[in-house]
Amino acid sequence: MKKYIHYITLLFLASFVWIGCELEDPELGLPPTAEQVTFTYTYDANNPNIVHFKSTAPGFKALWDFGNGTKAEGTEVDGAFPLQGNYTVKLTIYTAGGSATNSQTITIAQTNPTMLNREDYNFLTGGANQLEGKTWVFSPVGPVNFGGEPANGGNNWWSQTLAEQNDCFKDDEYTFSLAGFKFENKSKGAMWGINNGVENQCVPQPATPVASTWNLYEEDGKVMLSVSNSETIAWDDNEGVYEVMELSENRLHIRKVCCGGGGVRNYVLVPKGYTPPVVEKPYKSANLTDNFDEEGNFTWSKDRALFLESFDNPAQIGINTSDKVARYTKPAGQADAFANVFIDLGYRIDLTTRNVIKLKVFMPSFNDYAAMGGAEDWSPVKTLQKQVSVKLQNSLLGGNAWTTQAEVIQKVTQTDQWVELTFDFSSVSARTDFDKIVVQIGGEAHYNPGIFYIDDFRLMP
Repeated sequence: MKKYIHYITLLFLASFVWIGCELEDPELGLPPTAEQVTFTYTYDANNPNIVHFKSTAPGFKALWDFGNGTKAEGTEVDGAFPLQGNYTVKLTIYTAGGSATNSQTITIAQTNPTMLNREDYNFLTGGANQLEGKTWVFSPVGPVNFGGEPANGGNNWWSQTLAEQNDCFKDDEYTFSLAGFKFENKSKGAMWGINNGVENQCVPQPATPVASTWNLYEEDGKVMLSVSNSETIAWDDNEGVYEVMELSENRLHIRKVCCGGGGVRNYVLVPKGYTPPVVEKPYKSANLTDNFDEEGNFTWSKDRALFLESFDNPAQIGINTSDKVARYTKPAGQADAFANVFIDLGYRIDLTTRNVIKLKVFMPSFNDYAAMGGAEDWSPVKTLQKQVSVKLQNSLLGGNAWTTQAEVIQKVTQTDQWVELTFDFSSVSARTDFDKIVVQIGGEAHYNPGIFYIDDFRLMP
Protein backbone atom coordinates (compact mmCIF):
# COMPACT_ATOMS: atom_id res chain seq x y z
CA MET A 1 0.00 0.00 0.00
CA LYS A 2 2.83 2.44 0.91
CA LYS A 3 4.58 1.71 -2.39
CA TYR A 4 1.35 2.48 -4.24
CA ILE A 5 0.93 5.82 -2.43
CA HIS A 6 4.59 6.66 -3.08
CA TYR A 7 4.11 5.94 -6.77
CA ILE A 8 1.04 8.20 -6.99
CA THR A 9 2.96 10.96 -5.20
CA LEU A 10 5.81 10.73 -7.71
CA LEU A 11 3.34 10.89 -10.57
CA PHE A 12 1.72 14.00 -9.05
CA LEU A 13 5.07 15.70 -8.55
CA ALA A 14 6.16 14.81 -12.06
CA SER A 15 2.90 16.23 -13.43
CA PHE A 16 3.38 19.43 -11.41
CA VAL A 17 6.93 19.85 -12.71
CA TRP A 18 5.75 19.28 -16.30
CA ILE A 19 2.89 21.76 -15.95
CA GLY A 20 5.26 24.28 -14.39
CA CYS A 21 7.57 24.00 -17.37
CA GLU A 22 4.65 24.51 -19.74
CA LEU A 23 3.62 27.68 -17.93
CA GLU A 24 7.05 29.32 -18.23
CA ASP A 25 7.32 32.19 -20.73
CA PRO A 26 9.05 31.09 -23.93
CA GLU A 27 12.45 32.63 -24.51
CA LEU A 28 12.07 35.66 -26.78
CA GLY A 29 15.70 35.89 -27.76
CA LEU A 30 17.99 38.90 -27.94
CA PRO A 31 16.92 42.02 -29.83
CA PRO A 32 18.58 42.47 -33.22
CA THR A 33 21.47 44.86 -33.72
CA ALA A 34 21.91 47.48 -36.41
CA GLU A 35 24.69 45.39 -37.96
CA GLN A 36 22.17 42.60 -38.57
CA VAL A 37 19.90 44.91 -40.55
CA THR A 38 21.29 44.39 -44.03
CA PHE A 39 19.80 44.81 -47.48
CA THR A 40 20.78 44.84 -51.13
CA TYR A 41 19.55 47.04 -53.92
CA THR A 42 19.74 47.08 -57.70
CA TYR A 43 18.74 49.70 -60.24
CA ASP A 44 16.07 48.69 -62.71
CA ALA A 45 17.59 47.80 -66.08
CA ASN A 46 14.99 49.81 -68.02
CA ASN A 47 14.64 52.73 -65.61
CA PRO A 48 17.48 53.47 -63.16
CA ASN A 49 15.15 55.78 -61.21
CA ILE A 50 13.34 52.65 -60.00
CA VAL A 51 15.34 50.77 -57.36
CA HIS A 52 14.68 47.19 -56.25
CA PHE A 53 15.41 46.56 -52.56
CA LYS A 54 15.74 43.19 -50.79
CA SER A 55 16.11 42.65 -47.07
CA THR A 56 18.82 40.12 -46.15
CA ALA A 57 18.12 40.48 -42.43
CA PRO A 58 16.27 38.07 -40.11
CA GLY A 59 12.84 39.01 -38.82
CA PHE A 60 9.14 38.68 -39.48
CA LYS A 61 8.53 42.31 -40.56
CA ALA A 62 10.50 44.77 -42.69
CA LEU A 63 9.62 48.49 -42.94
CA TRP A 64 11.32 50.80 -45.42
CA ASP A 65 11.75 54.58 -45.50
CA PHE A 66 13.14 55.63 -48.87
CA GLY A 67 14.25 59.10 -47.77
CA ASN A 68 12.00 60.81 -50.31
CA GLY A 69 8.83 60.87 -48.26
CA THR A 70 7.63 57.44 -49.33
CA LYS A 71 7.59 54.19 -47.38
CA ALA A 72 6.95 50.50 -47.98
CA GLU A 73 6.63 47.19 -46.16
CA GLY A 74 7.91 43.77 -47.20
CA THR A 75 11.05 41.74 -47.74
CA GLU A 76 11.33 42.80 -51.40
CA VAL A 77 10.06 46.25 -52.40
CA ASP A 78 10.54 48.87 -55.11
CA GLY A 79 11.27 52.55 -54.61
CA ALA A 80 10.64 55.31 -57.16
CA PHE A 81 13.08 58.25 -57.28
CA PRO A 82 12.21 60.60 -60.17
CA LEU A 83 14.66 63.32 -59.06
CA GLN A 84 18.45 63.30 -59.19
CA GLY A 85 20.17 63.20 -55.82
CA ASN A 86 21.35 61.15 -52.86
CA TYR A 87 18.77 59.39 -50.69
CA THR A 88 19.22 57.77 -47.29
CA VAL A 89 17.18 54.57 -47.33
CA LYS A 90 16.34 53.13 -43.90
CA LEU A 91 15.29 49.55 -43.16
CA THR A 92 13.74 48.57 -39.84
CA ILE A 93 13.34 44.89 -39.03
CA TYR A 94 11.27 43.29 -36.28
CA THR A 95 12.12 40.00 -34.58
CA ALA A 96 10.75 38.19 -31.53
CA GLY A 97 13.31 40.06 -29.44
CA GLY A 98 12.69 43.60 -30.71
CA SER A 99 13.60 45.84 -33.64
CA ALA A 100 16.61 47.61 -35.14
CA THR A 101 17.30 50.03 -37.99
CA ASN A 102 20.12 50.56 -40.43
CA SER A 103 20.52 52.67 -43.54
CA GLN A 104 22.39 53.03 -46.81
CA THR A 105 22.71 55.94 -49.21
CA ILE A 106 21.74 55.47 -52.84
CA THR A 107 22.50 57.83 -55.68
CA ILE A 108 20.12 58.72 -58.50
CA ALA A 109 22.27 60.03 -61.33
CA GLN A 110 19.66 61.87 -63.39
CA THR A 111 16.15 63.24 -63.10
CA ASN A 112 13.59 61.27 -65.11
CA PRO A 113 11.09 63.82 -66.53
CA THR A 114 8.67 61.12 -67.65
CA MET A 115 8.13 60.07 -64.03
CA LEU A 116 7.14 63.64 -63.19
CA ASN A 117 4.43 63.82 -65.85
CA ARG A 118 1.67 62.53 -63.58
CA GLU A 119 -1.87 63.82 -63.41
CA ASP A 120 -1.76 64.42 -59.65
CA TYR A 121 1.61 66.21 -59.88
CA ASN A 122 0.29 68.37 -62.71
CA PHE A 123 -2.89 69.22 -60.81
CA LEU A 124 -0.92 70.22 -57.72
CA THR A 125 1.93 72.17 -59.36
CA GLY A 126 0.80 73.17 -62.85
CA GLY A 127 3.28 70.69 -64.37
CA ALA A 128 6.43 71.17 -66.41
CA ASN A 129 4.93 74.15 -68.26
CA GLN A 130 4.52 76.08 -65.00
CA LEU A 131 7.89 75.71 -63.32
CA GLU A 132 7.28 78.74 -61.08
CA GLY A 133 4.66 76.57 -59.41
CA LYS A 134 0.97 76.77 -58.67
CA THR A 135 -0.36 78.83 -55.75
CA TRP A 136 -3.38 77.63 -53.77
CA VAL A 137 -5.62 79.72 -51.50
CA PHE A 138 -8.62 78.84 -49.36
CA SER A 139 -11.89 78.46 -51.22
CA PRO A 140 -13.78 81.78 -51.06
CA VAL A 141 -17.22 80.14 -51.30
CA GLY A 142 -16.66 77.56 -48.56
CA PRO A 143 -17.05 75.55 -46.61
CA VAL A 144 -13.31 76.04 -46.27
CA ASN A 145 -12.54 74.79 -42.78
CA PHE A 146 -14.81 72.17 -41.29
CA GLY A 147 -14.31 69.71 -38.50
CA GLY A 148 -15.83 67.45 -35.92
CA GLU A 149 -15.11 64.17 -34.21
CA PRO A 150 -13.16 61.44 -36.05
CA ALA A 151 -16.05 59.01 -35.61
CA ASN A 152 -18.37 61.00 -37.84
CA GLY A 153 -15.75 62.09 -40.37
CA GLY A 154 -15.90 65.71 -39.39
CA ASN A 155 -19.36 66.47 -40.77
CA ASN A 156 -20.99 68.65 -38.10
CA TRP A 157 -21.97 72.22 -37.22
CA TRP A 158 -18.39 73.48 -37.32
CA SER A 159 -18.50 74.05 -41.07
CA GLN A 160 -17.19 77.50 -41.79
CA THR A 161 -16.88 79.84 -44.74
CA LEU A 162 -13.76 81.87 -45.47
CA ALA A 163 -15.43 85.03 -44.19
CA GLU A 164 -15.81 83.40 -40.76
CA GLN A 165 -12.10 82.68 -40.39
CA ASN A 166 -9.59 84.62 -38.36
CA ASP A 167 -7.81 87.30 -40.36
CA CYS A 168 -4.43 85.56 -40.10
CA PHE A 169 -6.02 82.48 -41.71
CA LYS A 170 -7.80 84.21 -44.60
CA ASP A 171 -4.75 85.46 -46.52
CA ASP A 172 -2.64 82.27 -46.49
CA GLU A 173 -1.14 81.12 -49.80
CA TYR A 174 0.74 77.89 -50.58
CA THR A 175 2.86 77.31 -53.68
CA PHE A 176 3.76 73.84 -54.97
CA SER A 177 6.43 73.57 -57.67
CA LEU A 178 7.43 70.58 -59.77
CA ALA A 179 11.02 71.85 -59.96
CA GLY A 180 12.74 70.33 -56.97
CA PHE A 181 9.34 69.48 -55.44
CA LYS A 182 9.56 72.89 -53.79
CA PHE A 183 6.90 74.02 -51.27
CA GLU A 184 6.48 77.62 -50.10
CA ASN A 185 4.28 78.67 -47.21
CA LYS A 186 3.29 82.25 -48.06
CA SER A 187 1.20 82.96 -44.99
CA LYS A 188 2.03 86.68 -44.96
CA GLY A 189 3.33 87.03 -41.44
CA ALA A 190 1.12 84.74 -39.38
CA MET A 191 -0.78 81.45 -39.42
CA TRP A 192 -3.71 80.25 -37.34
CA GLY A 193 -2.58 77.49 -34.97
CA ILE A 194 -0.81 76.68 -31.70
CA ASN A 195 1.51 79.28 -30.18
CA ASN A 196 3.50 78.38 -27.05
CA GLY A 197 1.10 75.55 -26.29
CA VAL A 198 -2.04 77.69 -26.64
CA GLU A 199 -4.49 76.80 -29.43
CA ASN A 200 -6.37 79.17 -31.76
CA GLN A 201 -3.66 81.81 -31.93
CA CYS A 202 -2.07 83.79 -34.73
CA VAL A 203 1.41 82.26 -34.92
CA PRO A 204 4.16 84.56 -36.29
CA GLN A 205 5.91 83.22 -39.40
CA PRO A 206 9.36 84.06 -40.82
CA ALA A 207 9.45 86.80 -43.43
CA THR A 208 11.28 84.46 -45.81
CA PRO A 209 9.52 81.10 -46.33
CA VAL A 210 11.37 78.12 -44.88
CA ALA A 211 12.97 75.98 -47.60
CA SER A 212 10.67 72.98 -47.85
CA THR A 213 9.58 70.20 -50.19
CA TRP A 214 6.28 68.39 -50.79
CA ASN A 215 5.46 64.77 -51.49
CA LEU A 216 2.41 62.79 -52.63
CA TYR A 217 2.38 59.12 -51.68
CA GLU A 218 0.14 56.22 -50.72
CA GLU A 219 -0.07 54.84 -47.18
CA ASP A 220 -2.53 52.22 -45.90
CA GLY A 221 -4.67 52.66 -48.98
CA LYS A 222 -4.86 56.46 -48.59
CA VAL A 223 -3.32 59.23 -50.69
CA MET A 224 -1.20 61.44 -48.46
CA LEU A 225 0.35 64.88 -48.91
CA SER A 226 3.30 65.92 -46.74
CA VAL A 227 5.47 69.02 -46.52
CA SER A 228 8.91 68.99 -44.92
CA ASN A 229 10.84 70.95 -42.28
CA SER A 230 7.87 71.29 -39.91
CA GLU A 231 5.99 73.41 -42.46
CA THR A 232 2.20 73.08 -42.45
CA ILE A 233 -0.94 74.06 -44.33
CA ALA A 234 -3.75 76.07 -42.68
CA TRP A 235 -2.99 75.13 -39.04
CA ASP A 236 0.46 75.67 -37.54
CA ASP A 237 1.20 72.62 -35.39
CA ASN A 238 4.53 71.49 -36.92
CA GLU A 239 2.89 68.34 -38.33
CA GLY A 240 2.54 68.80 -42.07
CA VAL A 241 0.96 65.48 -43.09
CA TYR A 242 -2.54 65.34 -44.61
CA GLU A 243 -4.89 62.85 -46.20
CA VAL A 244 -5.90 63.96 -49.70
CA MET A 245 -9.67 63.65 -50.03
CA GLU A 246 -9.79 65.28 -53.47
CA LEU A 247 -7.21 66.66 -55.90
CA SER A 248 -8.29 68.08 -59.22
CA GLU A 249 -7.24 71.01 -61.38
CA ASN A 250 -9.31 73.49 -59.37
CA ARG A 251 -9.85 71.86 -55.97
CA LEU A 252 -7.61 70.51 -53.20
CA HIS A 253 -9.40 69.00 -50.19
CA ILE A 254 -7.09 67.79 -47.42
CA ARG A 255 -7.96 66.32 -44.04
CA LYS A 256 -6.12 65.60 -40.81
CA VAL A 257 -6.83 64.39 -37.29
CA CYS A 258 -5.60 67.13 -35.02
CA CYS A 259 -5.72 68.80 -31.67
CA GLY A 260 -4.57 65.85 -29.61
CA GLY A 261 -6.46 63.37 -31.77
CA GLY A 262 -9.85 64.60 -30.58
CA GLY A 263 -11.00 66.23 -33.79
CA VAL A 264 -10.86 66.24 -37.57
CA ARG A 265 -10.07 69.27 -39.67
CA ASN A 266 -10.78 69.55 -43.37
CA TYR A 267 -9.44 72.31 -45.59
CA VAL A 268 -10.59 73.16 -49.11
CA LEU A 269 -8.24 75.16 -51.35
CA VAL A 270 -8.51 76.43 -54.92
CA PRO A 271 -5.96 77.94 -57.32
CA LYS A 272 -5.25 81.63 -56.67
CA GLY A 273 -7.47 83.75 -58.90
CA TYR A 274 -10.07 81.02 -59.41
CA THR A 275 -13.62 81.48 -58.11
CA PRO A 276 -15.42 78.16 -57.89
CA PRO A 277 -19.06 78.11 -58.93
CA VAL A 278 -21.69 77.59 -56.27
CA VAL A 279 -23.38 74.29 -57.11
CA GLU A 280 -26.98 74.35 -56.01
CA LYS A 281 -28.64 71.15 -54.86
CA PRO A 282 -31.73 69.95 -56.73
CA TYR A 283 -35.11 71.08 -55.41
CA LYS A 284 -37.66 68.35 -54.76
CA SER A 285 -40.48 67.08 -52.60
CA ALA A 286 -40.14 63.72 -50.86
CA ASN A 287 -41.43 61.81 -47.86
CA LEU A 288 -39.12 61.29 -44.90
CA THR A 289 -39.90 58.47 -42.48
CA ASP A 290 -38.11 56.53 -39.73
CA ASN A 291 -39.87 54.33 -37.15
CA PHE A 292 -36.60 52.76 -35.87
CA ASP A 293 -38.08 49.25 -36.11
CA GLU A 294 -36.73 49.13 -39.66
CA GLU A 295 -34.43 51.23 -41.81
CA GLY A 296 -35.65 54.75 -42.49
CA ASN A 297 -35.29 56.39 -45.89
CA PHE A 298 -32.59 58.83 -44.73
CA THR A 299 -29.49 58.89 -42.52
CA TRP A 300 -29.20 60.48 -39.08
CA SER A 301 -25.97 62.32 -38.26
CA LYS A 302 -24.79 63.32 -34.79
CA ASP A 303 -23.51 66.68 -33.63
CA ARG A 304 -22.30 66.03 -30.06
CA ALA A 305 -25.55 64.26 -29.08
CA LEU A 306 -25.36 60.52 -28.44
CA PHE A 307 -27.95 58.79 -30.60
CA LEU A 308 -28.73 55.07 -30.52
CA GLU A 309 -31.14 53.89 -33.21
CA SER A 310 -33.16 50.71 -32.82
CA PHE A 311 -33.14 50.93 -29.01
CA ASP A 312 -35.57 48.87 -26.93
CA ASN A 313 -38.70 50.89 -26.19
CA PRO A 314 -38.44 51.76 -22.46
CA ALA A 315 -42.24 52.07 -22.11
CA GLN A 316 -44.52 50.17 -24.50
CA ILE A 317 -47.58 52.06 -23.36
CA GLY A 318 -50.15 54.53 -24.60
CA ILE A 319 -49.74 55.70 -28.18
CA ASN A 320 -46.47 53.86 -28.75
CA THR A 321 -46.20 50.09 -28.25
CA SER A 322 -43.52 49.54 -30.91
CA ASP A 323 -40.51 47.39 -30.03
CA LYS A 324 -37.78 49.82 -31.08
CA VAL A 325 -37.22 53.55 -30.69
CA ALA A 326 -34.19 55.88 -30.68
CA ARG A 327 -32.41 57.01 -27.52
CA TYR A 328 -31.15 60.60 -27.55
CA THR A 329 -28.61 61.69 -24.92
CA LYS A 330 -27.48 65.25 -24.30
CA PRO A 331 -24.13 64.97 -22.46
CA ALA A 332 -23.15 67.31 -19.66
CA GLY A 333 -20.68 70.15 -20.12
CA GLN A 334 -20.02 73.22 -22.19
CA ALA A 335 -18.66 71.29 -25.17
CA ASP A 336 -22.09 69.66 -25.62
CA ALA A 337 -24.24 72.71 -24.94
CA PHE A 338 -25.56 72.70 -28.52
CA ALA A 339 -25.82 68.92 -29.01
CA ASN A 340 -28.28 67.75 -31.65
CA VAL A 341 -28.91 65.20 -34.41
CA PHE A 342 -29.56 66.18 -37.99
CA ILE A 343 -30.52 65.00 -41.47
CA ASP A 344 -28.23 66.38 -44.19
CA LEU A 345 -30.23 65.94 -47.40
CA GLY A 346 -28.81 65.82 -50.91
CA TYR A 347 -31.48 68.21 -52.11
CA ARG A 348 -33.37 71.37 -51.14
CA ILE A 349 -36.73 70.62 -49.56
CA ASP A 350 -39.87 71.57 -51.46
CA LEU A 351 -42.18 72.62 -48.62
CA THR A 352 -45.15 73.58 -50.76
CA THR A 353 -46.96 70.25 -50.27
CA ARG A 354 -44.95 68.70 -47.42
CA ASN A 355 -44.35 71.17 -44.59
CA VAL A 356 -45.39 69.37 -41.39
CA ILE A 357 -42.99 67.22 -39.38
CA LYS A 358 -44.30 64.88 -36.69
CA LEU A 359 -42.55 62.71 -34.13
CA LYS A 360 -43.23 60.98 -30.82
CA VAL A 361 -41.17 61.73 -27.74
CA PHE A 362 -40.81 60.21 -24.25
CA MET A 363 -39.44 62.48 -21.53
CA PRO A 364 -38.33 60.51 -18.45
CA SER A 365 -39.00 62.01 -15.03
CA PHE A 366 -35.59 60.80 -13.83
CA ASN A 367 -33.91 63.69 -15.68
CA ASP A 368 -33.11 66.62 -13.43
CA TYR A 369 -35.01 69.50 -15.01
CA ALA A 370 -34.22 71.92 -12.16
CA ALA A 371 -30.44 71.61 -11.88
CA MET A 372 -28.41 74.74 -12.66
CA GLY A 373 -25.35 73.07 -14.16
CA GLY A 374 -24.05 76.14 -15.93
CA ALA A 375 -24.88 77.88 -19.20
CA GLU A 376 -23.59 80.40 -21.71
CA ASP A 377 -23.54 83.90 -20.21
CA TRP A 378 -25.92 85.29 -22.80
CA SER A 379 -28.47 82.50 -22.50
CA PRO A 380 -31.67 83.00 -20.47
CA VAL A 381 -32.00 79.20 -20.31
CA LYS A 382 -30.08 77.70 -17.39
CA THR A 383 -31.77 74.29 -16.94
CA LEU A 384 -32.63 71.19 -18.95
CA GLN A 385 -35.80 71.92 -20.92
CA LYS A 386 -38.86 69.71 -21.46
CA GLN A 387 -38.97 70.55 -25.13
CA VAL A 388 -38.16 69.43 -28.66
CA SER A 389 -36.88 71.85 -31.30
CA VAL A 390 -36.92 71.15 -35.04
CA LYS A 391 -34.92 73.49 -37.28
CA LEU A 392 -34.70 73.82 -41.05
CA GLN A 393 -31.34 75.14 -42.24
CA ASN A 394 -29.30 75.96 -45.34
CA SER A 395 -26.08 73.93 -45.03
CA LEU A 396 -24.25 76.11 -47.58
CA LEU A 397 -24.03 78.78 -44.89
CA GLY A 398 -21.86 76.52 -42.76
CA GLY A 399 -21.49 77.80 -39.21
CA ASN A 400 -23.86 80.69 -40.00
CA ALA A 401 -26.76 78.37 -40.92
CA TRP A 402 -28.55 79.27 -37.69
CA THR A 403 -28.87 82.91 -38.81
CA THR A 404 -31.44 82.08 -41.52
CA GLN A 405 -32.99 78.95 -40.02
CA ALA A 406 -36.68 78.33 -39.41
CA GLU A 407 -37.33 76.85 -35.96
CA VAL A 408 -40.40 75.41 -34.27
CA ILE A 409 -40.21 74.53 -30.54
CA GLN A 410 -42.78 72.31 -28.85
CA LYS A 411 -42.98 72.13 -25.06
CA VAL A 412 -43.78 68.83 -23.33
CA THR A 413 -45.80 68.99 -20.12
CA GLN A 414 -46.15 65.25 -19.45
CA THR A 415 -43.27 62.99 -18.39
CA ASP A 416 -43.03 59.18 -18.43
CA GLN A 417 -45.44 58.79 -21.33
CA TRP A 418 -45.31 59.00 -25.09
CA VAL A 419 -46.67 62.18 -26.70
CA GLU A 420 -46.86 63.13 -30.36
CA LEU A 421 -45.60 66.55 -31.42
CA THR A 422 -46.34 68.48 -34.60
CA PHE A 423 -43.95 70.99 -36.18
CA ASP A 424 -45.70 73.13 -38.76
CA PHE A 425 -43.47 74.93 -41.27
CA SER A 426 -46.23 76.09 -43.61
CA SER A 427 -45.31 79.72 -42.85
CA VAL A 428 -41.97 79.23 -44.66
CA SER A 429 -43.24 76.98 -47.45
CA ALA A 430 -42.09 79.53 -50.04
CA ARG A 431 -38.43 79.15 -48.94
CA THR A 432 -36.31 77.07 -51.32
CA ASP A 433 -32.94 77.04 -49.53
CA PHE A 434 -33.47 74.45 -46.77
CA ASP A 435 -31.50 71.22 -47.19
CA LYS A 436 -30.94 70.21 -43.56
CA ILE A 437 -33.25 69.23 -40.68
CA VAL A 438 -31.99 69.53 -37.10
CA VAL A 439 -33.64 67.87 -34.09
CA GLN A 440 -32.59 69.16 -30.68
CA ILE A 441 -34.07 67.94 -27.40
CA GLY A 442 -33.69 69.46 -23.94
CA GLY A 443 -32.80 72.96 -25.07
CA GLU A 444 -29.44 74.53 -25.91
CA ALA A 445 -26.75 76.83 -24.50
CA HIS A 446 -26.84 75.14 -21.07
CA TYR A 447 -24.52 72.42 -19.73
CA ASN A 448 -27.07 70.04 -18.16
CA PRO A 449 -27.40 66.41 -19.31
CA GLY A 450 -30.56 64.53 -20.25
CA ILE A 451 -31.81 61.27 -21.76
CA PHE A 452 -34.84 61.16 -24.06
CA TYR A 453 -36.51 58.77 -26.52
CA ILE A 454 -38.08 59.50 -29.90
CA ASP A 455 -40.01 57.47 -32.45
CA ASP A 456 -42.01 57.69 -35.69
CA PHE A 457 -40.29 60.70 -37.27
CA ARG A 458 -41.96 61.71 -40.52
CA LEU A 459 -42.35 64.51 -43.05
CA MET A 460 -45.49 63.71 -44.98
CA PRO A 461 -48.13 65.53 -47.05
